Amino acid sequence: MTSIRPYRAGDRSALLEICLKTADAGGDATGMFSDDDLWGLLFAVPYVERHPDLCWVVEADDGRAIGYIVATDDTDAFEQWFRDEWWPQFAERFPRPDAAESPEEKMIEYGYRRGPGQNPNAEQYPAHLHIDLLPETQGQGLGRRLIETLFAELRRRGVKGLHLGMNPANEGAAAFYERLGMERLPADEGSRSYGERFTA
Repeated sequence: MTSIRPYRAGDRSALLEICLKTADAGGDATGMFSDDDLWGLLFAVPYVERHPDLCWVVEADDGRAIGYIVATDDTDAFEQWFRDEWWPQFAERFPRPDAAESPEEKMIEYGYRRGPGQNPNAEQYPAHLHIDLLPETQGQGLGRRLIETLFAELRRRGVKGLHLGMNPANEGAAAFYERLGMERLPADEGSRSYGERFTA
């Protein structure tokens, strides 16, 4: 029986793998970059380092982690921590490019550019999330269960709203968020954003 449980420290490598296998607009991004871990070090692992209490894992019958949701309840505080404490430890592994031209260079540059005050949706929707599920989990309602688990905890904490950004090429994800009734929010060119309000 597939189950949802809180994140455990031993799940870190599985999160890196799941993030990689879903990073190409929902598809497998293995080999797209010279270091496959780049995806997860930007979009998954920092959240479990900073907020393990806001991360849940989908566990298969055989004990494998096959999906996750990770989040922060304060985007600007998280992005400041990311800029000041998380990303600097990877400066040697991912040197800042002189000119970010390739997709990999642009992704590395994104890591260096992250910081507080950059997302216009963060004031009204201060939390944000990343959710990734392997193809074998599809059609079981697990994505909805993960979202509902996170939203219940954010409401309990009195967080007033949550936003998320996504690659607009991932049409399945967009349809999922719209089925959940999330609100379309302003987004930069080449991105799409949705939000959910928890308090007035």
